Amino acid sequence: MTTFDSITLEAADPAAAEAFYQAAGLDSYVTVRGTDAESTGFRGFALSLVASQPGDVDAIIDATVSAGATTLKPATKSFWGYGGVVRTPDGTIIKVATSKKKDTAPAARRIDQVALLLGVEDVKASKRFYVEQGLAVGKSFGGKYVEFDTPSSTVTLALYPRRALAKDTGMPQEGTGSHRLVLTSDAGPLTDPDGFTWEPTAAA
Repeated sequence: MTTFDSITLEAADPAAAEAFYQAAGLDSYVTVRGTDAESTGFRGFALSLVASQPGDVDAIIDATVSAGATTLKPATKSFWGYGGVVRTPDGTIIKVATSKKKDTAPAARRIDQVALLLGVEDVKASKRFYVEQGLAVGKSFGGKYVEFDTPSSTVTLALYPRRALAKDTGMPQEGTGSHRLVLTSDAGPLTDPDGFTWEPTAAA
């Protein structure tokens, strides 16, 4: 594996999920397919949307809620910036945040960066696994956070401690069954140490 290309979210009602992501303006970042796999509780991942200012965060969250998402954490100020968390109708957790605390331009539904945060038991071990598969590390902060250099994807791939990610998104960390998440790359099929599934891209 030398690339991370895209992510696929699995949903019991893929048509409804696709309609949600289109209405929320997120359909360019994910694809959706159907599944009957059981999944309960925290699925171990979240989409992180980074915006330029608080007004943009509010606009993005409002769009997701209008499309059917529910609020896990209302958008509020904190020492690091401003942000909130929602859960989509298919169960995907989305975190929307900015490091800014004041608006400097009219609010708009602008997304500067999208990251897929994988909640893992051991960040350092998972980092080694992915480096061994050929992914290049872009940023690394010990056992707290790792971000890979993934230029072939519109979504950045990152590792985060599972317990910390659950707390950060307002979810109990317990969960069973399918992650309902599939990642694609130029490699053959594989499963990482935390059970996240990878499939080859169509071109591969």
